[in-house]
Amino acid sequence: MAEILVAGGGIGGLVTALSLQAAGFAPRVFEAVAEYKPLGVGINVLPHAVRELTELGLAEKLAATGIATRELRYVSAHGQEIWREDRGLAAGYRWPQYSIHRGLLQMLLVEECRLRGIPLHTGHRVASFAQDADGVTVRFENGAEAKGAALIGADGIHSAIRRHFAPGEGAPSWQGAILWRATTVAPPFLTGATMVQAGHHDQKFVVYPIRQLPDGMMLTNWIAEMKVDPAKGFNREDWNRGADRNAFLPHYESWNWGWLDVPGLIRGAEQVLEYPMVDRDPLERWTEGRVTLLGDAAHPMYPIGSNGASQAILDARQLALHLAQAGDIAEGLARYEAARLPPTAKLTLANRALGPDLILEEVHRRAPGGFTDLHAVISHQELVDTAANYKRLAGFDPALLNGRESWSVVRG
Repeated sequence: MAEILVAGGGIGGLVTALSLQAAGFAPRVFEAVAEYKPLGVGINVLPHAVRELTELGLAEKLAATGIATRELRYVSAHGQEIWREDRGLAAGYRWPQYSIHRGLLQMLLVEECRLRGIPLHTGHRVASFAQDADGVTVRFENGAEAKGAALIGADGIHSAIRRHFAPGEGAPSWQGAILWRATTVAPPFLTGATMVQAGHHDQKFVVYPIRQLPDGMMLTNWIAEMKVDPAKGFNREDWNRGADRNAFLPHYESWNWGWLDVPGLIRGAEQVLEYPMVDRDPLERWTEGRVTLLGDAAHPMYPIGSNGASQAILDARQLALHLAQAGDIAEGLARYEAARLPPTAKLTLANRALGPDLILEEVHRRAPGGFTDLHAVISHQELVDTAANYKRLAGFDPALLNGRESWSVVRG
């Protein structure tokens, strides 16, 4: 049984380990942090990724941890509805969409790996690696070494393994957008399972519930995004950097539309986290012999379209599939790269161009003071096409997803 080394114990790395084990390999996970903790705020897991987690046997645990998203609404900075669409099961998918706390999803995956006997080594940050015909040897900053048949770099946007493929790349690309993220205990809004994206390119607010509380309140995730002067010099993504909400709250004071109280949500958060919205240019290759990249190490992209975690999950499943079906490790990794690099490169560039959020920018550009007749500003067909085109690009067009074969592979 080939032993596969997975550098990085985030969502992508842990799903990779579970998928590799299901496909008949022996994964070992090496995580840089000393202890797993439920850090971060909310994320969305789209139906194509929920399908993969379901095929790993995690459907009930997901349902117990997150909120099954019912609908998505786009609204202007004046609170006027631009677009509304069903999501998950309500949209005809065979699998839900979940809004979930990132840290709780990670801990769910950690526990599942432990239950299934997958070794998880914390406090192991990759320093270097070398490969030969027999395998890959990894050296860690703590002095330890490990050897396996392959090395999967799932170690995030600042990946040490990615630096091997792009040694002169430097810091992630930042164009001046800051994200302030938090959770607030608040009453449910709209359907109680609605995701709202409001505003435009220079000032946006995203909000959705991620957990039902016993008293009827919801743990509500929100993101305030604004453009600032790039000379301010942010250069790292950091989930744990605290922020002063007064730096952006004044810009949202008028965003109380009755059905949603944006300034109230901002004031009600216990802690606000801040980091720059960054990505990296697509690479020409992820793979060399027995080493490849996955998730944010391979294709860090703007958090537009709710795709970051979902694409890492798709990577993990495709990686296990191709390794199981190929004649050897190098061939399997090459097949994986051929399957996943082109679509994720296109998606990275599409997210830079605002992805489905482009409709917010177009409405703001055409009617910055608001509108009385939406379809005098933007046609219904333009709205339909923008939403449908992005689903096809990102791999969650409902008809195509519902109709494709399973990626589950169990080696005999």
